[in-house]
Amino acid sequence: MQFDSITFIVFFISVLTLYYVLRSVRQQKSLLLFASIVFYAAWNPYFIFLIAFSTLLDWQLAKKIIFSNKQKTKRNWLLLSLTSNLGLLGYFKYGEFLLQNFQKNLLLTGVNYQAPAVDIILPIGISFYTFQTLSYTIDVYRGKIKEPAPLLDFALYVSFFPQLVAGPIVRSNYFLPQCHDLKRFDTWHIGWGIFLLVSGLFAKVVLSDVLLAPFVDAVYQQPFKVGTVEAWAAVFAFSGQVFFDFSGYSLCAIGAAFSLGFSLPRNFNSPYAAISFSDFWRRWHISLSSWLRDYLYIPLGGSRNGELRTYLSLSITMLLGGLWHGASWQFVIWGALHGCYLVIERLLGFIYSNKTPSGDLYQLTVAVLIFVLVSITWIFFRAEDMTAVSAIFQALFHYQGNSIIIYDVSSKVLQIFILISLLFSFHWYSRNTSFLQIVESFPGWLKAVCLIFMMLGITLISSGDERAFIYFQF
Repeated sequence: MQFDSITFIVFFISVLTLYYVLRSVRQQKSLLLFASIVFYAAWNPYFIFLIAFSTLLDWQLAKKIIFSNKQKTKRNWLLLSLTSNLGLLGYFKYGEFLLQNFQKNLLLTGVNYQAPAVDIILPIGISFYTFQTLSYTIDVYRGKIKEPAPLLDFALYVSFFPQLVAGPIVRSNYFLPQCHDLKRFDTWHIGWGIFLLVSGLFAKVVLSDVLLAPFVDAVYQQPFKVGTVEAWAAVFAFSGQVFFDFSGYSLCAIGAAFSLGFSLPRNFNSPYAAISFSDFWRRWHISLSSWLRDYLYIPLGGSRNGELRTYLSLSITMLLGGLWHGASWQFVIWGALHGCYLVIERLLGFIYSNKTPSGDLYQLTVAVLIFVLVSITWIFFRAEDMTAVSAIFQALFHYQGNSIIIYDVSSKVLQIFILISLLFSFHWYSRNTSFLQIVESFPGWLKAVCLIFMMLGITLISSGDERAFIYFQF
């Protein structure tokens, strides 16, 4: 059930209406849990049992950790949680990848081993809800959570439908306290929630799917037939596409949750206005980058044990962050490149600082350079295989003539560069504020005009193709 479908609109209106009719907290939470089960079952009903298993397992293990008196026992329960959750994630997400690479390595030694055919279906959202349940048990082990959560609250925390399949990744100490109070009908909450939901749909359906995705698809489907200018346009276009697609989903999730009286954390903060790579990762997919920082980078040693250990911790964190996105060496390379960027940046002492003015020409120049390098790195993220990666790089850095696969190339390229320039300019303008704060400053009539414009755009400009959100595959 996608946010940009009629089915979801009917589903959400039904849930919202019934939700505010209920007059007890438990009834409201039970309804949301049931709605979340229905929402996820629309993808594949069998994987509901997988979420239920992870939920019950970590809830029970967290209780055992809390009530255990011995540190060794607590550690053993935590290890069981880690191995169980990461084992399931590893099987479903990386099983085929590991088997294929095992076969290839055996072939290098002269052994032609043919493994039985394996057809593993990746449960949608497993990377997101696994990280949420893990963060809970780890926080319990660290003593940050002293009392076990009620099962209903914890189950809702794991499966809350607005952010279940593509985040933001929510911490338990952020979400669970919000489960205590009855949510009453509030026109301000519902109004803002719907505005954010529509904004996210507009970013996804119009900006990503209609204006950018077709051009990107055309180039990446036949990369050997693409000219240099068109290749650069496609690289920048995918930067825009993946941002509008994923930030659009996050806005939808935040808006839907806000309409139900729940707050979700901000997931993007003008990432293409970053003036360093560390700044970029503080602004892009904030819930994941902060999770990796708190539960991987810092436990590995962080920046506490000398520069060499810091470089190693950064590299491992970004390698695993890349692998989190998918079972492919291209994602590993993507993560490794970002790890290299961060290490080189630290070696150069080029760390983000608030001391210099945001309008400084030097900072703007650096932001453009960071954007270009990030965009180039996205090639590994988008290309179908390494052959396509090679073809795109060939087109970028060895001048080739015009593309022969895209009709009316010059106007398409011009549209792409205008849209991406506007995106970068908006990020630069809003880098020290937020989308919500900017919209809040609008007079009421302008907010209404924006809402009507976006709804008309979604209705009239939409291509009619149902493109899944890019991060659904992760």
